Amino acid sequence: MEDIDTQIQEAPKYDKTDDTIVFGFWIYLMTDCVLFAALFAVYAVLHNNTFGGPSGSQIFSPHYVLIETLALLSSSFTCGIGLISAYNMQKNRVIGWFSVTFLLGVSFVIMEIVEFAHLINVGNSFKRSAFLSSYFTLVGTHGLHVTVGLIGMLILMIRIYTKGLTKSSVRRLTLLSLFWHFLDIIWIFIFTIVYMMGIA
Repeated sequence: MEDIDTQIQEAPKYDKTDDTIVFGFWIYLMTDCVLFAALFAVYAVLHNNTFGGPSGSQIFSPHYVLIETLALLSSSFTCGIGLISAYNMQKNRVIGWFSVTFLLGVSFVIMEIVEFAHLINVGNSFKRSAFLSSYFTLVGTHGLHVTVGLIGMLILMIRIYTKGLTKSSVRRLTLLSLFWHFLDIIWIFIFTIVYMMGIA
């Protein structure tokens, strides 16, 4: 019981500098929102411009996309548990939960790469039509963001493993979690607007 109390007492507290950093990161996320809003707008305008090529209903696999979605949304859950563990200064649990998050994120990226490779191999690359150009750009940009998040996550886990949980690492985990949840929200929009509406 004393160990738990000690862990809670030693948990890092935010000061004004932390608030400023988090606020600045929220501003960055808002600029990313503008980027994705523009990409969604382009897709909305071009998604019917197939120019004789396939439409979304012909190339999208609902079961495959559902597995992708479950992997990414599950990673958001494990990321949240990992962050709670960080606030409680539980190093091993942080590494464990973020390792699961990392593996789920890698699975998502691999599935997306396989999907893109399949489309390109059957002649449905981004050059085929305006619809496919907008599709590859929107989904690919999201995938690139996930990849950057995974790289940051890996670096942060190595840092925590070697140096332990510090105030700086907990703050970085908080920002990483914000970024990761943001990407999950964007994917929900992609899943709904691109895939579900494309299949319907």
